[in-house]
Amino acid sequence: MIPETAKGTSWRKAKRSNDGGGQCVEVGLGVGMRDSKAPATEVPLCPAAWSAFLQAVKIGQLG
Repeated sequence: MIPETAKGTSWRKAKRSNDGGGQCVEVGLGVGMRDSKAPATEVPLCPAAWSAFLQAVKIGQLG
């Protein structure tokens, strides 16, 4: 079942995702992110949390 928050959302697949069964992440603007192979696995994120996540990635805090 697709979460209520995701209904009507346009999801974008990450550029580094592939169709070969590898890591497939999609982002729904203002909604969250999910595994494209399992759309019901949505992780809800508010815009502030998403911005903080992107900033952490950009400055290398996550890896």
